[in-house]
Amino acid sequence: MLLPVNAREKIQEKRTILLPMSPPGKARKNRYHAAANIHDVARRARVSIATVSRVVNRISTVDPVLAKRVWKAVDEVGYLPNTHARALVSGRSRILGLIVSEITNPFFPELVQEFENLAVAQGYEVMIGSTNYDAARTEALIRRMLQRNVDGVAVMTFGIEEAQVQKLVEHEFPLVFADAGPELPNVRVLKVNYGDGIREAVQHLAALGHRRIAFISGPLRMRTAVTRRDAFRKSMTELGLAVPNAYVVEGNHTMEGGKAAMEKLMARAELPTAVICSNDMTAIGVLHALDETTHKVPANISVVGFDDIHLAQFMLPPLTTVRMSCKELAEAAVEALRAGIEPDHPRSAQKEWPIATRLVVRRSTDYPRGSLPALGKRMAGTARSAVRAN
Repeated sequence: MLLPVNAREKIQEKRTILLPMSPPGKARKNRYHAAANIHDVARRARVSIATVSRVVNRISTVDPVLAKRVWKAVDEVGYLPNTHARALVSGRSRILGLIVSEITNPFFPELVQEFENLAVAQGYEVMIGSTNYDAARTEALIRRMLQRNVDGVAVMTFGIEEAQVQKLVEHEFPLVFADAGPELPNVRVLKVNYGDGIREAVQHLAALGHRRIAFISGPLRMRTAVTRRDAFRKSMTELGLAVPNAYVVEGNHTMEGGKAAMEKLMARAELPTAVICSNDMTAIGVLHALDETTHKVPANISVVGFDDIHLAQFMLPPLTTVRMSCKELAEAAVEALRAGIEPDHPRSAQKEWPIATRLVVRRSTDYPRGSLPALGKRMAGTARSAVRAN
């Protein structure tokens, strides 16, 4: 149940892109010429300058076949559009802002990567910043984005910076929030359905025979942590299962917090047979806490996470978790921003964008210890071992 060697360091390390150097005495051929301009592109593509301008500015009404021809000409003549000039003419910078809570949790770098890939494919650049849950840093970050004249900002912090954003931005500024946002005309919200995924997790454990199920929440100052905890309580109540107060422990969405919370649960008179965690980092901390004891996962206790970060499938055992897809979140965030920025966007009237969650069953959950199915499984394993030995 241990993380791979140096996994945490790898999560936090920065990528460096090395540019190839020209061999001594040989100048690299520069395929982009400063002299190339919009007139060259128009001549090459056999279209008007106005058409080139519309294509380069990604006006959606341009015929796709014509646009492809223009982009081919752009590449062939080596034309580099002047983004500052385009911004002056169009009033748009084609830069999207993305604000996340932190970068030490692998969920957020994965989200950033998906967002950037999608935005670049749509002809936008991306300005990224992390708040680290600090109010002053958040305010400074928003001011920098506004100074760069970003076209819109996706605030993917899951519920703590809305008031600061509302104080700083103009009334009509395009904004996207996760879970909930301020009441402004050009705000769109990604509504994550936490209930379905957590209900699936509770029902999965109950179907295996678990009745003593604990929950480790995130920091309860965050609305998303409260929502996930309440979804757990509701799902348990729907099945007629009791939730002792001692079985609900507040964590902080970190591995250290998960380890500390699990140690609190192990100090109780009666250990739960399963634990659901508010995020995968918490679950990884739980696995580490249990690894230091005689309690084995899943033979003695089952563990479920939330998020389905890439690392979850490589844990030992692979982590059963509720998937909140970074790709789907990023797709919705980029499209929702475009809907607020681009007047002719087909979904400009849409204000809420649903995000589904679902359970991904791996090997960190099994029948509760001492149950008949668990005993039968153990006896079958013993019998197979005896056959192999003979």
